[in-house]
Amino acid sequence: MIVAFSISPSTGDETGGVSEAVAAAVRVVRESGLPHETNAMFTNIEGDWDACMDVVKRAVEAVAAVSPRVSLVLKADVRPGWDGQLAAKVERIEALLGPENPQTPETPGSDANAEGSA
Repeated sequence: MIVAFSISPSTGDETGGVSEAVAAAVRVVRESGLPHETNAMFTNIEGDWDACMDVVKRAVEAVAAVSPRVSLVLKADVRPGWDGQLAAKVERIEALLGPENPQTPETPGSDANAEGSA
């Protein structure tokens, strides 16, 4: 299964930023050992149901440690028996687009760690 989720605290720092709280959530994801990627809007993880939901829960708890209220947006692709789809789904699209339409670092979907996307 692939889970795309975004976690944000209800309150920011003195400038309104939420980077530190989001970084705490992303740290949980990275330490989980699950395949993952973080982009400007979401963090994607891949694993079985229990492993993914455990990571999401712990990431929410990390943000809740610095905020009295937490927002969570979650989308899941539940497809038992399919592994390695975090990369394979993108590879299938890239193969259809061909070399005349390469993905560049500025292209949406590139791996860019951004505020508000844990």
